[in-house]
Amino acid sequence: METIYLCIVIFLFVLAVFDLIVGVSNDAVNFLQSSVGAKAASFKTVLFIAGLGVFIGAALSNGMMDIARHGIYQPQHFYFAEIMCILLAVMLTDVVLLDVFNTMGMPTSTTVSMVFELLGGTFALALIKVQGSDTLGLGDLINTDKALSVIMAIFVSVAIAFFFGMLVQWLARVVFTFNYKKKMKYSIGIFGGIAVTSIIYFMLIKGLKDSSFMTPDNKQWIQDNTVMLIGFCFIFFTILMQVLHWLKINVFKVVVLLGTFALALAFAGNDLVNFIGVPLAGYSSFIDFTTNGAGSSPDGFLMSSLLGPAKTPWYFLFGAGVIMVYALCTSKKAHNVIKTSVDLARQDEGEENFGSTPIARTLVRLSMTMSNNISKVMPEGMKRWLDTRFRKDEAILADGAAFDLVRASVNLVLAGLLIALGTSLKLPLSTTYVTFMVAMGTSLADRAWGRDSAVFRITGVLSVIGGWFITAGAAFTICFFVAMIIHFGGTFAIIALIGLAIFSLIRSQVMYKKRKAKEKGNETIKQLMQSSNNAEILELLRKHTREELVKVLAFTEENLERTVTAFLHENLRGLRRSMGSVKFEKQLIKQMKRTGTLAMCRLDNNTVLEKGLYYYQGNDFASELVYSIGRLCEPCLEHIDNNFKPLDTIQKGEFSDVTEDIIYLLQVCRHKMENNDYESFENELRKANDLNGQLSHLKREELQRIQSQAGSIKVSMVYLTMIQEAQNVVTYTINLMKVSRKFQLME
Repeated sequence: METIYLCIVIFLFVLAVFDLIVGVSNDAVNFLQSSVGAKAASFKTVLFIAGLGVFIGAALSNGMMDIARHGIYQPQHFYFAEIMCILLAVMLTDVVLLDVFNTMGMPTSTTVSMVFELLGGTFALALIKVQGSDTLGLGDLINTDKALSVIMAIFVSVAIAFFFGMLVQWLARVVFTFNYKKKMKYSIGIFGGIAVTSIIYFMLIKGLKDSSFMTPDNKQWIQDNTVMLIGFCFIFFTILMQVLHWLKINVFKVVVLLGTFALALAFAGNDLVNFIGVPLAGYSSFIDFTTNGAGSSPDGFLMSSLLGPAKTPWYFLFGAGVIMVYALCTSKKAHNVIKTSVDLARQDEGEENFGSTPIARTLVRLSMTMSNNISKVMPEGMKRWLDTRFRKDEAILADGAAFDLVRASVNLVLAGLLIALGTSLKLPLSTTYVTFMVAMGTSLADRAWGRDSAVFRITGVLSVIGGWFITAGAAFTICFFVAMIIHFGGTFAIIALIGLAIFSLIRSQVMYKKRKAKEKGNETIKQLMQSSNNAEILELLRKHTREELVKVLAFTEENLERTVTAFLHENLRGLRRSMGSVKFEKQLIKQMKRTGTLAMCRLDNNTVLEKGLYYYQGNDFASELVYSIGRLCEPCLEHIDNNFKPLDTIQKGEFSDVTEDIIYLLQVCRHKMENNDYESFENELRKANDLNGQLSHLKREELQRIQSQAGSIKVSMVYLTMIQEAQNVVTYTINLMKVSRKFQLME
């Protein structure tokens, strides 16, 4: 029996390695977003500083894993087997759940996921224990106060971080303006002093509060002399930052890199419990059972030992630090999560990754109304003065930066202060929530959310916030059922769930690689936006346009065949799938047009006048192809959904034959466009004319059937629509090829 539980403990540590990797991938955004977004240093330098902070934070942590030992469940009422069941369910759920969020590029809270997984697993076992006991109640088994405090912290930290991020950044921008190098002769020393003092205070209160050298005496001394420490640090660092400024050293870069180190240190020191707390609780339970449980069965040995605190051996902390640094430097998914946060906070408009939602549109409309009302009562002189402080065209941005160093400094300093304040008030603020919402608040204050991008940014922010709540619900629900399955299924269920988790992780990795392969076109756009050579920009735009239009032709080919086949075979599911694909493709077309328009602005006037018309015509024909598939699919879906009579045999045969020819035409055109080879294009022109002639003939024959009342009117109506949209597909395909040839080949 001990062998089985030893294997479980070993597997918990194996899962802990994966959890450290996926957890760091998710939480890297907390301390890298500002420095990466502002290009405060090279990416390797930023990673080195963050990695140093992560390693020191992990190594100095004293390993107080109380939340995993007795924060949610009351271990004195649970047997060894039950505790191991809960802990295994938590780790299986956590690894898979965090990996899903990383794959989607959505930052979430590892603290929330662990707390609610523990709550879900404990609740499952508590229900079973309460049912079989006359003395125990749920209140005796579950510590619900911790979970409730985390839920409240979500609301509190989101609102506070966003508001103060907006307020402090507005004040900082009024002081420094976007052309900050001209406005910081003496103010930079005071700002640097406040910033570095705040960061030092943050490191002492939050980052190092549980470090091995932070004894109760040291903590008490810091608490008793806080005012003196802050005052001394402020005077010293104000003078130091002013001197550094006179020595031509960019103080904002110093603040950003120091803030990155501080947040990384705090993350590793305090969030380590989220990754290795559960395996260490399992290890401690196993040691207690094998040492003191002689003669007891796993189902009869109570785990009262978990009530006491535990010190983690240094080699566990050292190993965790090494793994976290490795994950930080190598994880592509970490870079993906950082990209989501940076894109939502960037100063320029660029390519938006999120769509528009009714809530976002309503919020933008309300904000505009409020802004207009404030503007009416504000004196004209003040409005003009404020406008001089917010001239975005004067922004000093590093090459490829999403925002400037002023905002990056405010992000890090304010996030650190709020987290330190929450810690001192014993509020369980989430590092993820605070850092993300501060970044969103500062970007709003910087007027980065213009009228053309605000609705997309708000949708993105709401999507991330929604993901946080989904994390809590999913963690609780999944872990609840996993714990139930393990409890009743025993060893067989454990093996099956482990296999399922491994399969899920492998599948997630494969899907992620496929998705990244599809996004390679974005690299072309990035190169294009960074280039200043007109000929290179035109060539890159041609390449990007080819890739996008080939995707549209592939979509048309696939969904035309699927729609027609599903309709002829009365396959409702296939038609719904096509309709869903059309809706998604419409969003991609909008994004393609927006990106292309931004790219066209990079060309010189002569090139735009010569090539611009062909480019925009190509986008329009691509849109029409997608909308034609939608107009074809919609009546077919309605017809089958209402169980109306199908097409007769003659109609099916006629349309099947012509559809095969249209799909072949689409395939040939797609290959020509993909290879940028438009030789012998006249053959496709002749084929298209023949197809349109065939379809016109089918239309005339169907009109004759209607005249003679030979069939159902409903069937005839949907059939005529199918013929018309098939003609549109042929026409728009040929027109797309014509303008693409002119855009790609003509000089």
